[in-house]
Amino acid sequence: MAGTATGLDEIRVLLVEDDRDIAVEIVGELESRNFAVTLAETGDTGLEQACSGTHNVMVVDRMLPGMDGLSLIETMRGQGVRTPVLVLSALGAVDDRVSGLKAGGDDYLTKPFAMEELVARIEALLRRPDDSRQTVLRVGPLSMDLIDRTVMRGEREIELLPREFRLLEYLMRRPGQVLTRAMLLEEVWNYRFTPQTNLVDVHIGKLRRKVDVAGEAVLIHSIRGAGFTLQAPE
Repeated sequence: MAGTATGLDEIRVLLVEDDRDIAVEIVGELESRNFAVTLAETGDTGLEQACSGTHNVMVVDRMLPGMDGLSLIETMRGQGVRTPVLVLSALGAVDDRVSGLKAGGDDYLTKPFAMEELVARIEALLRRPDDSRQTVLRVGPLSMDLIDRTVMRGEREIELLPREFRLLEYLMRRPGQVLTRAMLLEEVWNYRFTPQTNLVDVHIGKLRRKVDVAGEAVLIHSIRGAGFTLQAPE
C-alpha cells in the first residue's frame, strides 16, 4: 500500500504494522495529510524497506511476526540507517519505553492513541535536528541522559517532572537560541495555536528554580519581548 502524494518535497513514511485495521486507519490519516506511505506487514519486510534509505520517518509496531520491531530498529541502526523512528506498542510501562529508546527508537507511543497525537509525534520527529540520536545532552555544567531520564548539574542531580524534562530537553538541544513562547507551546505542549496563557512562563519559572539555585551561574535566561534561552556560562 503506497501513498498518492507525488511532489518532489513529499514526506515519505514507512509504516511497519501487522494489524490490518490499525494499518488502514493510519495510512488513511497520513495520506489525507499528503504524506506518502509505504506499508510493511512484517519485520523482515520493514527492515528491507528501511535500508533502502528512501523514507523520511518510520512508524514501527513493537510486536511483529518474524523479526520484532525492536530487533528491526537495532539491526537498521547497526547498518547505519538514521531515519527517525516512532515506536508503537500496547506495552506502556516505563521499562518498555526505555527498551524502545535503547533499541534506537526516537519516540514511543502507547496504544490506543489518537490519530492527532500520532501525526503530531511524526511532525515533531521530522523537525528534530540531525543530532537527535544523541543519548546524552550537555550544555556547560548541565547534562541530560535521555535513556535513564536523569539530569545533572555538576555533581547535583536535578529531579524533574515529565513536562519539565521535555521542556529542558528542548532548550538543551538549542543552546544559545532564543525560543519564543509560541515555539515552546507547539513543540513541548503540541499546541497548533497560541492560546492566551502563561503556561510557558509558569513552567520556565519552576524549571529555573531547579536548574539555577542560589550561588550558581544562571543558565536559563528570559529575553524581554522575545522568549527564553539556555546558555552555558562564559
